[in-house]
Amino acid sequence: MTENSHRQQRILLVDDEPAFRELAGRWLAKHDYHVRSAGSLAQAEQAIAEFDADLVLLDLSMPPSFDPQETLQAMGLFAGRPVIIITGHADRELALKAVELGAWDFIAKPIDPELLAVVVRRAITKHTLEKELNQLKQVTAKVQGAETYIGHSQNAQMIRGLIERIAPTDVRVLVTGPSGTGKEVISRALHDMSHRSSKAFVSVHCGAIPAELLESELFGYVKGAFTGAEKDKVGLLSLADGGTLFLDEIGEMPLAMQVKLLRVLQEGTFFPVGGREQKHIDIRVVSATNADLFAKVQAGSFREDLYYRIKGVNIETQALTERLEDVPVLLQAFLKHLENQQSRSLQLIPEAMQWFRDQTWQGNVRELRNALESVASISPTGRITMEDIQLLYPNRVVQLPQSHPSEYATNSDGTLDEQVRELEIRLIHQALTHHQGNRTQAAKQLGISRQGLIKKIERYGL
Repeated sequence: MTENSHRQQRILLVDDEPAFRELAGRWLAKHDYHVRSAGSLAQAEQAIAEFDADLVLLDLSMPPSFDPQETLQAMGLFAGRPVIIITGHADRELALKAVELGAWDFIAKPIDPELLAVVVRRAITKHTLEKELNQLKQVTAKVQGAETYIGHSQNAQMIRGLIERIAPTDVRVLVTGPSGTGKEVISRALHDMSHRSSKAFVSVHCGAIPAELLESELFGYVKGAFTGAEKDKVGLLSLADGGTLFLDEIGEMPLAMQVKLLRVLQEGTFFPVGGREQKHIDIRVVSATNADLFAKVQAGSFREDLYYRIKGVNIETQALTERLEDVPVLLQAFLKHLENQQSRSLQLIPEAMQWFRDQTWQGNVRELRNALESVASISPTGRITMEDIQLLYPNRVVQLPQSHPSEYATNSDGTLDEQVRELEIRLIHQALTHHQGNRTQAAKQLGISRQGLIKKIERYGL
């Protein structure tokens, strides 16, 4: 979109010289720009709140102090818009610093009108394209983001619905459920579908970082803060500024660190380790845990005030055994991903698909995916068979006793299917008897899931 498009582009002109504001405003208006002027930073702050500017022309020396450093500090007022710095003294060093702080460009007085036209046009065009790209990303994310949590089960549909509703907001989210059920997938979808999607998604595993290092990793540190701190280090909180901070397994965070995190959530500020300059951040916090946090609160190992700070909206995932109807669709999605990675066609034969459905996946979706990837990697043709599965999981495939072939041949006493049925019934009876009716243990002995065993018991009327 350019200055000749259907929407008149808006420019905020901030300069202390009335004559310059008048002349520059007229010249810009002749080029079909809608111009609003401000003679001070205070007026500029009020104007930007009322005037949706596409670009800001900002004089480097503004009243009352005329200190360029104050102007540079005030650039945050115009965040999200291109800023062109105007300097009356051609102070290149300060102008370059302004560019480092995010200004689009700088131009010195006396201003060449044609040069200003080029700089303004390019800056507005870039800003417009960036806005359109971000809008496109958000639309794409809305279509694809929630769909990354795959499944037809009621739980999967409920989770996708929650993601779509709360992603555009800044409400804090606590994702709970067993390990391997897609808690980080949910967190990333919340970020991708939010207005923060163009900023960073920073993931922190609270149990993987030693307690003595967690504070410096989150908050960063200044040079000399401790032995070995030879230079300043930016912390993960700063890296997540404007974006999303994902605190995985937050239940494992030490109590001392919980107190400091609480302050960040309450005030949006923190101090780097060894530092005296307070940092301000704007982040969305999404937390996850496989622990019962409320039980931890009652046991005194997790702060109650922090629990309610992070809980905002609670999204609870289910173990894969509680949503077995999602296994086939998960497998198909993973196969499609593997096909793109390996540049070949992949297929699960029906028996192999049934085997995956019948297993007890203690590691849930993560283990299911890893198992499929492993089996697919050794399949020479891409057609995944029981022989491929047998190679990697010999102890999870029920083996028929080795007998004389004639014992299982079709004869006048019955078909082969009937003999296999009788053998399967006998094996189930033996396993249940051995484990005194414990279906979970019997299923493990047979190499199938507990749900799979129950289905067979029902099928055979046992």
